Amino acid sequence: METVDLAVKTRTQTGKAHAKSIRRKGLIPGIVYGHGMKPVALEVERRQLSQALHTKAGENVLISLKLEGAKLKESTCLIKEIQHNPVTDEISHVDFTVISLTEKIEVKVPIVLKNSAEALGVKEGGVVDLVHHEIEIECLPTQIPEKFEVDVKGMKIGDAIQVKDLNIPTDLICKLSAEEVVVALHPPQKEEVAPAEGEAATQPEVIEKGKKEEVEEGAEDAPAPAKQSSQTAAKPAAAPKAAAPKPAAAKPEKKE
Repeated sequence: METVDLAVKTRTQTGKAHAKSIRRKGLIPGIVYGHGMKPVALEVERRQLSQALHTKAGENVLISLKLEGAKLKESTCLIKEIQHNPVTDEISHVDFTVISLTEKIEVKVPIVLKNSAEALGVKEGGVVDLVHHEIEIECLPTQIPEKFEVDVKGMKIGDAIQVKDLNIPTDLICKLSAEEVVVALHPPQKEEVAPAEGEAATQPEVIEKGKKEEVEEGAEDAPAPAKQSSQTAAKPAAAPKAAAPKPAAAKPEKKE
């Protein structure tokens, strides 16, 4: 793998305020660290870092730091972490780690699919599922592959490609199990059939009708109120007249 030269400068100031000020100047704050060395704060031009990241190696590119203002025991580095602005997605910070070209390291290599649109299972309505977008391997820095290509043209529905099926060189150690599924081709998902409009419309009517029948049945069980005739309602019945009192009998006069 080729090595890319990258010019950087040391930073004497740190903190959020200083980081914002140098970003406005087109620079990106960063740090470099490694075994047996003190971390060094630095700054790099945004344009040069972008060019380094757009090589075939991507973020696994080997970088030779040309540090101005300090001296490193080892100048060959890998990008350990890149932070992005959550709003603009621009790079806001970068971490470099110094490596030795004679010591094995662990890196993540991307998986790239080939002929996914022409897969036999896709033509039958199946769906290609990339389970692992990248796999972690252990190797020397000079042995880092750019990518692992997987041709899925011959895959049928139900087929799967495992780690043991990948074309990984024997001098590289994969950290995943040999039986781990990397790519699978699933059958088409069955869509749930929505109820017809007529069925959906009649359902509440049935419920409402049942309620109505229950009310009517309850009304039939209850005693009906008594009906009054028009005559009775118009004039109340007259009360019977009381009998007239009889006159008291006259007492006979007494003679003296």
